[in-house]
Amino acid sequence: MGIVKISDQMHENLRLASTALSRSINAQAEHWMRIGMLAEMYPDLDHSDLCRLLVQAGQSGSLDLNSISTMGTAAIRAGVPAGARQ
Repeated sequence: MGIVKISDQMHENLRLASTALSRSINAQAEHWMRIGMLAEMYPDLDHSDLCRLLVQAGQSGSLDLNSISTMGTAAIRAGVPAGARQ
């Protein structure tokens, strides 16, 4: 575990979002980091596709980068259009 320094404004954004979504501030930050990381890895996927990848990874019991990457690659290689992947 490490320490990440963020701006006061980002901390306030995290606090507001975490309250609205019933998450801890750390859980909200991790969620945004996962979504951002996946968005950079798979720029052709939309937000719902990225969330689907996270749900599938969670169901398989592993939210690590390797399992998510493998799942994302499999969906992309299957040629299923964005928005229709599951």
